[in-house]
Amino acid sequence: MPTVNLPTETTKLAKQPEHRKWLGAQANALLDFFEPNVLAPAGGFQMLNGDGQPLPATFGDQGVERQIHDTARMVHCFAIAKLLGRPNAETYIDQGMDFLWSRHRDAKNGGYFWGVDDNGATQPDKRAYGHAFVLLAASSAKIAGHRDADRLLVDVSQVIHQRFWEASNGTSSEEFTQDWQRFSDYRGQNSNMHLTEALMAAYEATDDQIYLDMAQSIAEFFVNRHARASGWRIPEHFTSDWQLDLDFVGDPVFRPKGITPGHGLEWSRLLIQLWQLGQQQHDWMPKAAKQLFVTAVSTGWNNGTGGFYYALGWDDKPSQANCLWWPCAEGIAAAAVLGSIDDNPVFEDWYRRIWAFVDSKFIDHKRGGWHSELAVNLQPVDNVFAGKPDLYHALQACLIPMLPSNGSITRGLHNQ
Repeated sequence: MPTVNLPTETTKLAKQPEHRKWLGAQANALLDFFEPNVLAPAGGFQMLNGDGQPLPATFGDQGVERQIHDTARMVHCFAIAKLLGRPNAETYIDQGMDFLWSRHRDAKNGGYFWGVDDNGATQPDKRAYGHAFVLLAASSAKIAGHRDADRLLVDVSQVIHQRFWEASNGTSSEEFTQDWQRFSDYRGQNSNMHLTEALMAAYEATDDQIYLDMAQSIAEFFVNRHARASGWRIPEHFTSDWQLDLDFVGDPVFRPKGITPGHGLEWSRLLIQLWQLGQQQHDWMPKAAKQLFVTAVSTGWNNGTGGFYYALGWDDKPSQANCLWWPCAEGIAAAAVLGSIDDNPVFEDWYRRIWAFVDSKFIDHKRGGWHSELAVNLQPVDNVFAGKPDLYHALQACLIPMLPSNGSITRGLHNQ
């Protein structure tokens, strides 16, 4: 039997000083790309095109629509930037926190509008996905020492508990009108996954056990119950009574039909963090995390060109063959986290393989930032997303490999 050379602390790329220096440089390069133009003149943040300039207006007469997850993610990222020691980060946190409170928050009905522009709410509905990121922003801002973090954290936590949380099932419902009327029967995995991420951050920021209990409940339902029963594929779409909806046809951005391999990678990372935050009491979590990762890379990676397919059918055949940046970012983070607890060389191999692809295809070494989407010929396109809208996924891919796997980026940086 041939000898398998297991990675060691010195052979793992994420432990090598030069690679860590490179990771830090990539993180700062991303922040350098976004900082000059991401602040919107009338408040909040604006999305950027491929050259780092503001995208043209798409809603209203006064500016680009700001969707709440974009606003909240920017707050989270600049909380990270502050903990990295970037001197002007507080300005960005201030503007984002103010915009969440004064513009996205519905002072009359409670909760947070999905979309606003300079004139008011463009999409006044209330979505679990958006509220999850508000909770993440508030938690990260609190760890970074922002003065308004507690106010936002208390408010959004109450909304999540009172409006979204379905205690009988231990999961979050999905979406409501402005005055909290249900307007669809849809229930989804994606919002619950990001709520798990935010709940862990809130637990770290407050030490309140209820946040951790909720995160564990969501993981139990979607991973230990449904993914386990589905060949370690993450089921995405459910009916109002939480029955798996295999025939659901959604939009191509947030609710693609079938399987999204990137979510299997994302859950594999989150499960390790959740397992460690819970004092390693749930033995199923690390085993499930590894199964999710192996399934996602074996079914979702395009062996011909590299990169992950955005969506698969339940037959594992690609239904959206375009390659987006965020599954690669999540694959990097997951491989690093799993490699930190398991010396199986598969995780080191994938960590190196995905970074090599990102470096050659997604990182825009000429203009800055990462391309958001590649066509099947690996040329940048703007089919699903316009410009370079994301700092969140790419920044985390650069930093997670350098930090302990038992907590969030903000907690890891705070404790250094």
